Amino acid sequence: MKKWSLVLMMMMGLLILAACGPKKFEPLAINEKVDICAICNMQVKDDAFATQLTTKDGKNYKFDDIGCMNEWKNKNGTKNIGKDYVRDYNDKEWVEFSKASFVYDETLRTPMAYGVISFKDTASAEAFVKEQGVGSVLSASDLSKHEWKQNTDMMQMDMNGGEGHMDEHKSEEMEGMTSDKEMDM
Repeated sequence: MKKWSLVLMMMMGLLILAACGPKKFEPLAINEKVDICAICNMQVKDDAFATQLTTKDGKNYKFDDIGCMNEWKNKNGTKNIGKDYVRDYNDKEWVEFSKASFVYDETLRTPMAYGVISFKDTASAEAFVKEQGVGSVLSASDLSKHEWKQNTDMMQMDMNGGEGHMDEHKSEEMEGMTSDKEMDM
């Protein structure tokens, strides 16, 4: 009887240890109807620019632009991040941030005008640069030293009727502001 009790206790111990193993942090699906960027509060589109991170305690944050995710990291630090993900520009598959390659050029149109686009590998990033004729290929480590700034000219163009990345409410609000200003003139 004592043998069975000992075996049972050992099995319970192994089960408890297995349950306490490392957490898996997987990317969550984007729901355009409810997901808003944790930094700029704009709608997160289910597109190639969406990024996200999950903290070690399981809280998920979504962003409409990699620049917004970078801003979150600067404000909150990176020690508590379980995993962070970006999307491959070509096929929209989730890629671990640290394994992705990136292209930067201030003229590249991104939702918040940071000009950084992500790719699943360096070959894809290089092909994009060659095809577009602009941009520099960067690694995740390079981005830690990158000067993150928005292209304010592009942001102005988006607000004045260019192809922006706003949710419908913000677009209607901006249209209303434009109409009010035109009426005042």
